[in-house]
Amino acid sequence: MKSDNNYTFAIGISVGLHLLLVVVLIFSSGFAMDEKPKINTIQAVVIDQNTIAKQASQIRQDRERAERAENERLKRLKQQAAQLEKNRKAEEERIRDLKAQQVKEKKAARQAEEERKKAVAEAKKQKERAVAAEAERKRKADAAAKAEVAKQAKIKADKEKATKEAAKKAQLEKERAAKAEADRKAKEKAAKVEAERKAKAEADRVAKAKVAAEKARQEKARAAKADAERKQKEAALNDIFAGLEDETVQNSSAKQQHIDDELNRYSAIYTQMIQQNLLTDETYIGKSCRVKIKLASSGLLLSVTTLSGDAQVCRAAKTAVTKVNVFPMSNDADIAAKLTNINLTVQPE
Repeated sequence: MKSDNNYTFAIGISVGLHLLLVVVLIFSSGFAMDEKPKINTIQAVVIDQNTIAKQASQIRQDRERAERAENERLKRLKQQAAQLEKNRKAEEERIRDLKAQQVKEKKAARQAEEERKKAVAEAKKQKERAVAAEAERKRKADAAAKAEVAKQAKIKADKEKATKEAAKKAQLEKERAAKAEADRKAKEKAAKVEAERKAKAEADRVAKAKVAAEKARQEKARAAKADAERKQKEAALNDIFAGLEDETVQNSSAKQQHIDDELNRYSAIYTQMIQQNLLTDETYIGKSCRVKIKLASSGLLLSVTTLSGDAQVCRAAKTAVTKVNVFPMSNDADIAAKLTNINLTVQPE
């Protein structure tokens, strides 16, 4: 609106200037007509109405051109102003759109950030759940593996226990059967014991005479063999003793006689065990040694001393007694008391 006022003011000034020019021309022509001629300076001025009309027409044309130019300029200015206003509005609209877009983008960015944070949190939760699930799965797997190991160990232990118990039972059955068989055979062969002892003693003497040359080489094997034979024979003698003891107790009415018989029997057993471990050669034949043996109540050898006899035979006898080490002991306290200190005669055969 201010621009339009400026344009009107400019037009008014232009029109006023043109009117002032016309007035000046008119007045200047009137003054010229009233002016009296001077001497020596005679000049006639004739104002042609056509000229004035032309000038006035020219002025009007100039004014019209100026008005048209001014109108064109004003029109252009209005158009420019309208375009500027349009551009301003478009710019404002663009700025509003830009701001709206920025707000929208910021909102979208915030939403995206929130969604990203939510996604990260959810991923973290899922990871934690997965870790917890894996830990739980591993714990259950470990527990199951341990339970399976324990189960298999129990099954194995039960199986081994059952196997051992079965083996033990079978062994007991076997031992009972062997003992029963040994008792039966002992009773059947009781009458032949002495003859067998002498035959075996002779066989041992011959065998020991042959072994004497290889004594150093076979000492260890012979000792092991003698120990095994001793244990086996000790068991057999114990079985024999048990059967004979029961039979003697049942058939004897005199305690002392029973004790004496048992002492004699144990003496024979001890002597036989010593003879079996006695290392001799042919020079020992016909010689003997009297030894005193001290035993614990369990039959364990405590000491052995020589009382009399050939020195070489006594040394061999002491060695044989030491090899026996444990002698069978009676369950009867009176008999056991006498057996703990017993004198025996060892005579190589």
